[in-house]
Amino acid sequence: MSITSSGSSQIIRTTDPLNSEPPLVELVRDVITPVEWFYVRTHGTIPAIDEGRFVLEVDGAVETPLRLTMRDVRAKFEKSTVTAALQCAGNRRTEMIAIAPVPGEVEWGSQAIGNATWSGARLRDILHAANPKPEGRHVAFLGADEIEKSGHIIGFGASIEIEKATAIETLLAYEMNGLPLDAIHGFPLRSIVPGFIGARSVKWLTKITVQAAESTNFYQAKSYKVFPPDVRADTADWTSEPAIEEVALNAVICKPGDGATLAAGPTTIAGYAIGSGGVPVERVEVSMDDGATWTDAELLGIREMWRWNLWEARVDLAVGDREIVARAKDEHGNEQPSDGSKLWNFKGYNFNARHKIRVSVS
Repeated sequence: MSITSSGSSQIIRTTDPLNSEPPLVELVRDVITPVEWFYVRTHGTIPAIDEGRFVLEVDGAVETPLRLTMRDVRAKFEKSTVTAALQCAGNRRTEMIAIAPVPGEVEWGSQAIGNATWSGARLRDILHAANPKPEGRHVAFLGADEIEKSGHIIGFGASIEIEKATAIETLLAYEMNGLPLDAIHGFPLRSIVPGFIGARSVKWLTKITVQAAESTNFYQAKSYKVFPPDVRADTADWTSEPAIEEVALNAVICKPGDGATLAAGPTTIAGYAIGSGGVPVERVEVSMDDGATWTDAELLGIREMWRWNLWEARVDLAVGDREIVARAKDEHGNEQPSDGSKLWNFKGYNFNARHKIRVSVS
């Protein structure tokens, strides 16, 4: 199947709701992920919104509630741009499923991630216009999509703390890579929360509420959380774990693909890497001998907060079946863990063990 306005083929993970990711190799063609190759994550409908009738409500613990049209958002608030990677918390879930089943969740490969240039109004400028009250410690987002949960129709919702909401990088975006948002990416307006999992960057944004506590929306309260490996859905105490915020440090091999047959001799290994919470990646290394020795990869593009880096490593392949391993380190000293089994959780979130592929060399 194919999706996106350009008709480029993505790998469809589910059709209703629509969830898709690009072929892995497409992610290393450019530091900026083209819109047609950006993963698509939905939980319900893709709303058809008339921009001319669109209104963004800002309410809750504010002195001045707002009702903003898209013309207001563009004309009254300075346009700002940030290049930031978004990653679904379920990225690399198929590797976790190989450890133990993760029932009822989208079986994402390693491609539920992309790096784009986002433009729009700074959320802090809009909040300044609304003048939050002192008790307003959280900023909740609500989308216009419709999702059925337990016989009720809800919109996708999430919240972030006021400090992140008023950070300079957090936007209400209406452009992606210099063009208006596509419908599947949140037209006409979405939040962009760099360094946080994609679930905090709510699409089809229609309402912002400043409040004392975090969102009670299902997807904040009972979905995007990581539990210890011994906990299952029927034993989980959803109040015992915090909602996931920051993305995990990750490096993934995109080229060659797992199971590839390669010629012996010099070969280029390529992939992407993202730092914990959006911190720049300091180093990516690859190993051909189960971690006994490592080869430094070259980081491509700008090393800057919120972006990912693409990377390449030149290695010499000998004849035989080979396992190639990649690991990343960031400037805070974080390193990808070696044992993926310790990361397993029943929701299948935040898998960031060292990435491994097997190739046959002839």
